[in-house]
Amino acid sequence: MISEADRDPRHHTQKMQKRLQETMDHLREDLQKVDEPQLKAMFETAAEVLGGLKKAFGDYEKKNEAAWK
Repeated sequence: MISEADRDPRHHTQKMQKRLQETMDHLREDLQKVDEPQLKAMFETAAEVLGGLKKAFGDYEKKNEAAWK
């Protein structure tokens, strides 16, 4: 049986935002561990893209973008 929390979209958007932030943090931590400039650029770009996704989940949750109204 599906719980009431599982039916709440905010439950899922908040979980995804947390996971995206964890991945962003991991990518940025790994920037300090590698020397290759191209890999550093890819990690930073990936973190920025995930930040955009995290923002989109937050915007959906807050319904503050026209697309989510």
